[in-house]
Amino acid sequence: MADLLVYRAEGAAVAHGTDLYGFTVTEWRLPATYPPFAAIVFVPATWLPVPALKAAFLAGNALLLAVFVALSARLASRTLTPSLLCAATAAALWLEPVFQTLLFGQINLAVSCLALWDLTRPPGARAKGLALGITAGIKLTPAVFVAYLLLRGRAREAATAVAAFGGTVALGAVLLPSASADFWTRRLYETGRVGKAWIVDNQSLRGLVARALGEPDPVLAWALPAAAVAVAGLALAARARRDSHGILLTAFTALLVCPISWTHHWVWCVPLLAVLLAEGRTRTAALVALVFTARTIWLVPHEGARDLELPWWQQPLAAAYPLLVLGLSILYDSMISRCPIVSTEQTGNLTCPSRSFRSARR
Repeated sequence: MADLLVYRAEGAAVAHGTDLYGFTVTEWRLPATYPPFAAIVFVPATWLPVPALKAAFLAGNALLLAVFVALSARLASRTLTPSLLCAATAAALWLEPVFQTLLFGQINLAVSCLALWDLTRPPGARAKGLALGITAGIKLTPAVFVAYLLLRGRAREAATAVAAFGGTVALGAVLLPSASADFWTRRLYETGRVGKAWIVDNQSLRGLVARALGEPDPVLAWALPAAAVAVAGLALAARARRDSHGILLTAFTALLVCPISWTHHWVWCVPLLAVLLAEGRTRTAALVALVFTARTIWLVPHEGARDLELPWWQQPLAAAYPLLVLGLSILYDSMISRCPIVSTEQTGNLTCPSRSFRSARR
């Protein structure tokens, strides 16, 4: 649980008034990488001895996984019985991103639960967007959903999220002025501080391109495709006829274009599987489950700098997650380009209006 030890050290830096971004911990010399607000949230982690904290995080992540599964079912317009919820949660533990989240003591499930809970609340719900903004204040990537809300014409929710995010920044600036100035003017842009972008652990486009070219820092060779994917992904999300599709497209677009998306960041495979199963797309769901449980990324040589020396036939194994999502996005784009999609609430299926009309005429 190396990441958990970093969170605890961040909380200790706040509690003791030491330099938040000047320390490293564990044998891997890991630094703090989250905004100052996150470090304030981590202060309670210093109240327990490390063994008790690890046990609490393990139990907490297991419970959060059950919540995430339930929220994924809600995203897919389904309700799970207690027995099915337990079974689905146990099955989800086998997904590599989920397992890695527990192994590292990560907060991915907490962040994703907050974001998905807020996004799946009923339209017009009180303070909808607040939890999303707070989540972005802890870990910046959920801020991409603000763009999604704006593209879907949900300006009020987007404004609430932006205000909440601004509140987290302001609180960090008041309580930790020096650390806030350091983070927002310097540390935020030091992507190498998070880790080596070219290792197989990184399943973003940047990692894919770096390994394919054998170049640790591909710069334009990554930035241009990432910009194109960002525009295309958000455009698809804006056109999606279902919120479930739009939310998933936005989440995976963020994972693709971020400079670093560690394998444990890909816990959004859980709601993806829920939506596919609810729509009766069992073969696609089986493929997704296979990719996220096969752990092919750990089968290729990755000791030292061998990640940059992979032969062509090992490249797909080392970039299984982005290649899968890119393929699904292209298929989805092709599907909605051929015919408009209409949701059928009773069955959860997608139908083409022209085909339905022909069937009715028969």
